[in-house]
Amino acid sequence: MTEQAAHDEPAPTAPQPPPPRRRLWPWVVLLILVLLALAAGAVSAVLSREVAAEGSRTVHIRYEVTGAAEDVTLTYSTWRDEELSTGRLTLRSLPWAGELDTKGFMSGGSFVVRLGKSGGEVACSVTVDDGTRRTARASGAFATAACDGF
Repeated sequence: MTEQAAHDEPAPTAPQPPPPRRRLWPWVVLLILVLLALAAGAVSAVLSREVAAEGSRTVHIRYEVTGAAEDVTLTYSTWRDEELSTGRLTLRSLPWAGELDTKGFMSGGSFVVRLGKSGGEVACSVTVDDGTRRTARASGAFATAACDGF
């Protein structure tokens, strides 16, 4: 029986190594990526709301040209029906003023006054309903005054 008893006892085993530690850095990277994606989505939502509000706003624009000249060409740009449109007028005398209401995203408009070969002096002015005003002056043959960025 002593042999039997010797077989019933478990044999001594070597100590087990501790289980491998799980790495934390992949989870941190994943969390950062998720936060960045959420932030990008929030910024996109705010920007799209701002663009939609600007696109539905009606803007009143007043163009003016003063001075002493007989041959003047006016070129202006504005947004109409979500498209950029350009207008052109030829004037034989000054002063001149024009107004229009436009709807849609309005930024970076242009109003250019060009003198003809007879020259002269002109000043252009653009006023947007929020009070934004751009002015420019020109003199001489084929000179150009540009009121931009309204």
